[in-house]
Amino acid sequence: MLLLAIDGTVLYLAVPSLTADLAPSSTQILWIGDIYALALAGLLVTTGTLADRFGRKRVLLAGTAAFGVASALAAFAPSAEMLILARLLLGVAGATIMPSTLSIIRNMFPDQAERTRAIAIWSAASAGGMALGPLVGGVLLENFWWGSVFLINVPVVLVFLVTGAFLLPESRNPRPGRFDLLSAALSLAAIVPLVYTVKHAIGSGIDFQTVPAALVGVVAGVLFVRRQRRLETPLIDVGLFANKAFSGAVLANVVAIFALMGLLFFFSQYLQLVRGLGPLAAGLVELPTTIAAILAVAVVGVLVARLGTGRAVAAGLLVGALGLGLIAVAEGADHHLWLALALLPLGLGVGVAMTLTTDAVVSAVPSQRAGAASAIAETAYELGGALGIALLGSGVTLVYRASLDLPVDVPGPARAAVEDSLASAVNSVGPDSGLAEAAREAFTTAMQVTSVVAAGITVVAALIAWRTIPSGRKTGTAVTAGTEE
Repeated sequence: MLLLAIDGTVLYLAVPSLTADLAPSSTQILWIGDIYALALAGLLVTTGTLADRFGRKRVLLAGTAAFGVASALAAFAPSAEMLILARLLLGVAGATIMPSTLSIIRNMFPDQAERTRAIAIWSAASAGGMALGPLVGGVLLENFWWGSVFLINVPVVLVFLVTGAFLLPESRNPRPGRFDLLSAALSLAAIVPLVYTVKHAIGSGIDFQTVPAALVGVVAGVLFVRRQRRLETPLIDVGLFANKAFSGAVLANVVAIFALMGLLFFFSQYLQLVRGLGPLAAGLVELPTTIAAILAVAVVGVLVARLGTGRAVAAGLLVGALGLGLIAVAEGADHHLWLALALLPLGLGVGVAMTLTTDAVVSAVPSQRAGAASAIAETAYELGGALGIALLGSGVTLVYRASLDLPVDVPGPARAAVEDSLASAVNSVGPDSGLAEAAREAFTTAMQVTSVVAAGITVVAALIAWRTIPSGRKTGTAVTAGTEE
């Protein structure tokens, strides 16, 4: 899980160098970031069910092997289009890994208290790995080319395949029922077009592409839900969403990752292109997010015992919102220390919220259906990440372009490059030019506005979590949304 989380953000620091090498457009840059999480979100429901059917260990090892191959392809991609394709393959392979990791934990720890602690460690790997990715990328980019951020996966995968084959227990659903291919197709047809619609509408406006995509996604989603209600063995028990606690936990999970991923995607570019930090220094500035996410493992049990699950989730989200607000202020400060300190509450709040909401979702079904339940939790995780990059990233682009104050006599090609993106501006007009400085000021404004917007969304999610998730107190455990076997 740590490897997957790192891979989700390790590319962020490489954006400036791969932009100079592959010359992608601003839309292609977004797709390079989006497509990995988008593929994961679209396929998790299907792969989680397949893991229940064929064995979680078997699916995990096969997916990890495919992940290593796709990483090598991404490392040596000769063009932006090939890199997008390689990232797509990484997402497909990753989708077979993620449900297996969490469902294996669900089956290894039937005791609620032990499972909560295990999921806290899993969540620390998830949230911490997202923030650790830029540091890993920074170390690699200081010494190697941008493709090294993918190539580093290969030796890790090889070690995991050997050790996992000996250490991991196998488990599966002894009575999986019939696998419904139409449901799998409908789940993919619902999630991918809807996320694409949001990204394209905010980045380019509503046009002839967004309306059909939105219609396809909505119709496929409705058909998927109706079909699940009729099937004896559905891919997802949609009846769980009628439970307010379960739905509140899923929503809180989405928003927590939405805020963290959406910020981190452009924060690394801000540190390099606005603050002038090298890749390694930029990664070190983001390290407090990882440290704080690890601290969440130690405090989550205390919070649940004192506040109850619902209030603990709400408290975590409010702390995360505070961090986002502090980041907006610190982006205008001169010293980098304020930026690093502002990341601490963000990482801590997201870590607490992720642990408790994931535990609630996974514990809501019998262990035989752990893969399918894990798919719900991780679809929320990946959908939140994809929406965070799409919505907040597109918001950064919109505010950036609206905040640009360029002289009227700027030549057309230079104006187009500056308006496209900050990375394009720095590469085309030079880092020391007046146009580049204007682009930096506009980008800083865009980051501040977007951070405040993300903080507001997180506060709303905290209120929803407080009202929907029960706060019954159980020492060292989380109150689940459903029932045990």
